[in-house]
Amino acid sequence: MANKINIFKHFLLLFVLLFTSLSVLAYEPQEKDYKSEATPAENHDKHEQKSDKFNAGELIIGHITDAHDWHIAGEGEHSISLPLPVILYSSQRGLSIFLSNKFEHGHKTYNGYKLEKNHIVAVDEMEQVDAHHSTVNEEVTNGLWDISITKNVLAMFVSFGLMLWMFITAAKMYKRNPGQAPKGMQGLLEPLIIFVRDDIAKSAIGEKRYHKYMPFLLTVFFFIWINNLLGLIPIIPGGANVTGNIAIGMVLAAVVFIITVVTANKHYWQHIFAMPGVPIGVLVLLTPIEIFGMFLKPFVLMIRLFANMLAGHIIALSFFSLIFIFAEMNTGLGWGVGVFSVAFTIFMGMLELLVCFLQAYVFTLLAAMYFGSAIDEGHDKHNPHDDHDHDRNF
Repeated sequence: MANKINIFKHFLLLFVLLFTSLSVLAYEPQEKDYKSEATPAENHDKHEQKSDKFNAGELIIGHITDAHDWHIAGEGEHSISLPLPVILYSSQRGLSIFLSNKFEHGHKTYNGYKLEKNHIVAVDEMEQVDAHHSTVNEEVTNGLWDISITKNVLAMFVSFGLMLWMFITAAKMYKRNPGQAPKGMQGLLEPLIIFVRDDIAKSAIGEKRYHKYMPFLLTVFFFIWINNLLGLIPIIPGGANVTGNIAIGMVLAAVVFIITVVTANKHYWQHIFAMPGVPIGVLVLLTPIEIFGMFLKPFVLMIRLFANMLAGHIIALSFFSLIFIFAEMNTGLGWGVGVFSVAFTIFMGMLELLVCFLQAYVFTLLAAMYFGSAIDEGHDKHNPHDDHDHDRNF
C-alpha cells in the first residue's frame, strides 16, 4: 500500500511540474529583439512588470525551506512575519544576538552581517561579501557559527512541548486511576504505544530484548508522526516543514546507525566482515558489499522520510500556484482552475494524513529491524538438533 501511494505521489509531482511549466510557457509573451532600441526607462518598466508576475517557484521554495522568521501572511516587503532570535559567533567579532527583523527581509545589513537566501554571511566595511569567496568559504574564513533559532528549530520545540504534555498527562492519569479503563489522553496514547511495542519492537527485535530500545522507538515514532501532521499546513500561517528537511532525516538516521553499531554483538560483525561458511574468494567481493550496505541503510531511512514528505508539500503548493498562474491569463480561467485545484488539494490532504502515519511507522519499523539484526545471535546459540526438528516439522 505504501509503495502504491509513493508511486502515485511521484507521478502527480511529475505531472504538476510538467503542467506548470507548460502553462508558464503558454503565458509568456513573444518578444521581439527590441532591446537595443529600448530606452533605459522602458527597460526599467519592463523589469518592474516582470517582477510583478506571480512566481510559483519562489512561493513553493519559501514555504518548504527553513527561514530565520516565521511567515504569517503577505508576500515580499509587505509580508507579516514573526522575527526569530539570530545567534551568531565569529572568531573575529565575538557573540552577536539580535532578532531577524533587523535584516528587513534581507534588504539591510546589521552588525556586520547580511541575510542572503536564508543564509547569514559576514560583510566588510562596504557592506559587501567578498566577491572572491563563496558563502560557505566566507563563513569558514571568518569562523562564523550560526546557531540561530530558525523556523524549523522553533517548530521542533513546539513538537517537543506537545510530546511532553501528552506523555506527562497520560502518566499522571495512570497514577491517578490505576487499573481503570483508559480515557482522554491516556486512551489516545495507549493503543499507539501498544502498537509500537507489539507490532514493531517485539516482532522485529524479540520479546526478551526489546525493552531497552522502546524509549527511542516511541520517541522517534511520535516525533515523526507529530511533525508530519504539523507539516500538513505549509500554506497556512504557522506551518513548518520539519520532516521535509533532509537535515532532520539525516540526524534521525545517524542516531539509528549509532545505536545499531554500539549495541551490535560479535555475530553481527562476523557476518559483516567474514561471513561464516563463505569461501575466501567470495568474501573479497561480499565483505565490501556488506560494509557498504551497513552505511546504505541509514541513508535509505533519510531519503525515504525526506522525499515522501517533501513531495506531498510540493504537490499541494503546486496546485495552489496553478490558480494564480491561470488567473494572470484570464480571471474566469483562474476561477475554473481554482475549483479543481482546491478540490484536489483537499484530496491530497486526506491522503497525506495516511502518509504521515505510514512514514512514522516505516521509519520506526526499519529502525527496529536494524536493531534486531544487530543483536541477533543466529543459530549458534540454539540446540543443533533444532534445525533437524524444524526440517521435519516443515
